[in-house]
Amino acid sequence: MSHILNFFFCFFFVMNIIIGCNSEFYLSDKSGNRKDLLDAEVCTGKDISIYHSRSSNEHGIPEYIVEIVNTCSTNCAASNIHLNCGSFASAKLVNPTIFKRLYFNDCLVNGGKPLKVGKIIRFTYSNTYMYPLSLKSAKFC
Repeated sequence: MSHILNFFFCFFFVMNIIIGCNSEFYLSDKSGNRKDLLDAEVCTGKDISIYHSRSSNEHGIPEYIVEIVNTCSTNCAASNIHLNCGSFASAKLVNPTIFKRLYFNDCLVNGGKPLKVGKIIRFTYSNTYMYPLSLKSAKFC
């Protein structure tokens, strides 16, 4: 008799888990629109990774390589990416469609165009010292 009770207990326990897994869970935004919880993750500035290191010397001037990557876990492109860049300058030409200083401490990445998830913007520059680069702002989706 106890085997039958154990069987039914396990059966109902497993069924509750299966039914719970198939339930739909939603969040509501300010307008009352429903959004699936699985799609609720939002990309933020933390999803833009900047890798910056010294690569070599060119004509006696240190050269640095910069890689900017969108690491968002959703399929959300980042656009209008601006970096804090001080008075960035390079002895070697940097393609301005890839990286361009607009003003003091404001550099535009990829001409403001979207940077898809997993894509890398890569450039090198030459200067006597490495400029500190950090995310200033970005727009996601």
